[in-house]
Amino acid sequence: MSSAAAVLAALDTVRDPELDEPVTALGFVASCTVSEDGVADVHLRLPTYFCAPNFAFLMVADAYEAVSAVAGVRRAAIVLDDHFASDAINEGVAARAGFVESFDGLAAAELDDLRADFIRKAVLAGTDRVCRPLLAAGRTTDDLAAMTLGEVPASGDRERLRERRAELGLPCSDDSPLLVDAVTGAAIGVQALPLHLRKARLTRVGAEANSGICRGMLRDRYAGAGVGAVHDPNSDALNDAMNDSTPAPARVEEHA
Repeated sequence: MSSAAAVLAALDTVRDPELDEPVTALGFVASCTVSEDGVADVHLRLPTYFCAPNFAFLMVADAYEAVSAVAGVRRAAIVLDDHFASDAINEGVAARAGFVESFDGLAAAELDDLRADFIRKAVLAGTDRVCRPLLAAGRTTDDLAAMTLGEVPASGDRERLRERRAELGLPCSDDSPLLVDAVTGAAIGVQALPLHLRKARLTRVGAEANSGICRGMLRDRYAGAGVGAVHDPNSDALNDAMNDSTPAPARVEEHA
């Protein structure tokens, strides 16, 4: 694997904290090069000039850590372009300063709690991705309440859910309950299961809708696809709907 390919593979592990998708797949990596003397130069971009600075800081800082760990990389230069807080973020990450120090007087706390909150949402969304096929195949909610992770057919969604639970220190072994509270790790009982599954579905739908909006806005802002970007056809339909100027049909009044 070439140095640039290794750096890009490292960036695959860096996620948008809200969307729980790799920055590469989302198209957020504008460029990725490695010089002969081992300097990795990565430029990131976001859908809008005013994307939340705390989210942006997490992505730039995570990219710095991931790229710096690549074998053969002597120095990592991670640059966020075209963002209102680019200077503060780029300088803070390069100096290994935290969020509070980088935004001196403007930030009250570091971002660990925010990151954990988003991982909990990723656990909920992942729960829906794993459970929906089971229910469609005829499993009942009682079945799901009794199942373990290991009893779920192997899939990328199952392993993604396992990884997110592990990040939070939640039960994630094969003999762990399939359905657990994203905060406490306690098994979800049969009575609480319907509400839990509704929350999981709403969380997944919201995340996927936000992903489609972000992809569409990024595509409108920049002409070229990002390095390692993965096309999402769902974002095309969502973007077309948002930009559709066709007047809505008049409401038909019903009269008795």
